[in-house]
Amino acid sequence: MFTGLIVELGEIVSLEKRAENAILSLRCSKILDDVIIGDSISINGVCLTVVKISGDTLSFDVSYETLKATNLGQLKKLDRVNIEPSLKPNSKLGGHFVTGHIDGIGRIKSKRLSGNVMRIEIEAPPEILRYTVQKGSIAIDGISLTVVDVFDDSFSIVIIPHTALMTTIGFKNSGEIVNLEADILGKYVAKFLNINSDKTLLSALKKSGFIYDR
Repeated sequence: MFTGLIVELGEIVSLEKRAENAILSLRCSKILDDVIIGDSISINGVCLTVVKISGDTLSFDVSYETLKATNLGQLKKLDRVNIEPSLKPNSKLGGHFVTGHIDGIGRIKSKRLSGNVMRIEIEAPPEILRYTVQKGSIAIDGISLTVVDVFDDSFSIVIIPHTALMTTIGFKNSGEIVNLEADILGKYVAKFLNINSDKTLLSALKKSGFIYDR
C-alpha cells in the first residue's frame, strides 16, 4: 500500500527483456538506506518487488502483462520514473490510499500554464472515468492528485510548481501515456451500489448492517 506521495525520481539503467519476464533496473538515492530485497516499491504507480540491490541500483522482475498494461514497457535508458516506498506503520498518511495496481492507461491531452500552476487534461477509458469525480482522488503515474473536472472521455487536474519539479508529470508532453489508478474507496462504493442496484441506498445500508432502525 502507498500514499501517492513521490519520494524521488529514479533513472532507468536498463530494461532487459527475457523469455518469460523482464528485469527493470534503476538508479536511485533517497530510499537506498531503508530498502531490502523483497520490498515493495511503487515505480510510476506500479507495485514491484526488489529482487537485487547493487550499489545505488535496484532491480525488479516485471511480467510481460505488466509491461503491456502500463507505461513501463516504453521505458528506456536514462528515462526518469516516480519512486515511492510502501507504507510503514509509522508513515505519515498524506495523499490517499494507492494500491499500486494499475486500472488502465491514459494519455495527456493538453497542458497549459495558468498563473503559477499547470492545468492538465488526460484522456481516460470508461473503466477509469466511472470512478472519477470532481474533487476526488486519482493516482497518475503513482502521484496522488485531485480531480478538477470530469468530461465525457477525459478529466483534468491542476499541479503546483513543486509537483511539476519533483515528479514525471511536470515534464511529460501532450500525447504521452500515463498509468492510472482510480481511488479504491470509489471502487468499493460502486461495487456496493451495483450489488444493491434494485434497492434504495438507505435500504441497502440497513440490510448490510451499516445503519439500524431505532
